[in-house]
Amino acid sequence: MDDVQPNGFAPIVLHLSTPEGGMNETVQFLMQQGTLVLFAAVLAEQIGLPIPALPFLIAAGALAGTGQMELGMAVGTAVVAALLGDQVWYELGRRRGRRVLNWLCQISLEPTSCVRRTEEFFARHGVRSLVMAKFIPGLSTIAPPLAGIVGLTMPQYLLYNGLGTLLWVGSGIGLGYVFTDQLDQAVSMAAHLGPTMALIVVGSVGGYVIYKVLHVYRIGRLIPRLTVREARDRISSGADPMFIDLRPHGARREVLGIPGSLHLSVDDVIAGHEKLPRDRDVILYCACPNDAASVQASAKLREMGLTRVWPLAGGIEAWHAIASEAGQKALRPSERVTVAA
Repeated sequence: MDDVQPNGFAPIVLHLSTPEGGMNETVQFLMQQGTLVLFAAVLAEQIGLPIPALPFLIAAGALAGTGQMELGMAVGTAVVAALLGDQVWYELGRRRGRRVLNWLCQISLEPTSCVRRTEEFFARHGVRSLVMAKFIPGLSTIAPPLAGIVGLTMPQYLLYNGLGTLLWVGSGIGLGYVFTDQLDQAVSMAAHLGPTMALIVVGSVGGYVIYKVLHVYRIGRLIPRLTVREARDRISSGADPMFIDLRPHGARREVLGIPGSLHLSVDDVIAGHEKLPRDRDVILYCACPNDAASVQASAKLREMGLTRVWPLAGGIEAWHAIASEAGQKALRPSERVTVAA
């Protein structure tokens, strides 16, 4: 009994009686199960779950810095988990096409921009966008299926995505490794502030999600839609509508739009609202869930005083479905339909 005091009694240590004791047990668990936890966290983020992997990467780096986790094992585990999740999305994109992106948009809080911004970024930077994808929120999950959709070859995809993954994992773990000396202070601070911070973070995230859901629901209920049959009836009655295709460039290449349509993004439509006609119908369409892009743009334009702006219910899919029912190759608007310059 090396630690017996002069009075003959051994010191009593109560690890569970203080917040630090509870946090130490948590850290001990992470040290014992660190590899498994790191793998699960990284894989969860890459398949689209709302679990940020960066804190786990930083923690793994800090543990590696103290010798409680092997550095090579931490890097290898995170890289394999990220590549595994990315490969699933790449194969789905290659085999299922744009339906994968539409499904991702359905679970996104920003359905009007989740694909468009990714495609624009991909078009601007090409295959190099895979190297930067992991560092940009919202792009990390959508980039792999988009690479499969555009036909990027497997060797190219593995090379650039692998390089980007290695940089992302290395930066996160490296950050934790560099600040290893601050680990004890961080643990002590987390022990005291952890519950309060957790409530604040969970409350803030929950409030934001509820606000976005209610906002989308309210806008969707307030903005009236125009069905394809109603659009046909107006054309047949001599109306001269303007059609605006809000889909990204890649989507327009795969599925033809309504002949005579303007090709604009939501931002372009809103920025150029003064050029839109006030004396004729303006019909916006997209291929996103619940007509999200056309509803959002219509709401903005109506706030600006354009009262004859309509989202096309069902988007381009509904247009082609009616054309198929009628046995036509394409349902074309009247020859009188013109497009403003």
